[in-house]
Amino acid sequence: GPALVPAYSFVSLTEVSEYVPNVEQYAQRLIEEGEVADSPAYKAKVQGYAAREPAMRQARLEPELPPWPNVCFYPMNKKRKVGENWFTLPFAERSRLMAEHGASGMKFGGRVSQLITVSVGLDDWEWGVTLWARRPDWLKEIVYTMRFDEASARYAEFGPFYTGYVSTPEQILSHCHVGGGPS
Repeated sequence: GPALVPAYSFVSLTEVSEYVPNVEQYAQRLIEEGEVADSPAYKAKVQGYAAREPAMRQARLEPELPPWPNVCFYPMNKKRKVGENWFTLPFAERSRLMAEHGASGMKFGGRVSQLITVSVGLDDWEWGVTLWARRPDWLKEIVYTMRFDEASARYAEFGPFYTGYVSTPEQILSHCHVGGGPS
């Protein structure tokens, strides 16, 4: 019989999230956070964001997967419960919560890489989250830390977690002692 039997499938696409601000939205957020619109610091931040924005958007559409050996995947939804319905929140509030959530994740830059995919209308779950790291404890740390963000603590529902090591097919077959390869 077959050596490997699929146990799970998930269909999703890459996209640029509606919560990734364009340059004008980013500039407005800076003002709301207290930056003075004509100040050199404000202008430098807006120019820096404008320079990064096209590459950021492209990276979301055509991500480069890191060569790190530890991986974790889980599907998730946003809640639709009375008093905790993500979709009844005003867009500005959802954007604020996602900005807070993103800031938490950025603290793991260089240690954990993520890919968020959308599966609305394609699968039972709305999003897929894939994380990579050099060490498995970094995956645990980021998931644990970000669970305390309001966007997760109040509004997220998580599916099953799948963790593992990135390996070539040959490494997997060898590890499983399948196909007569070295053991």
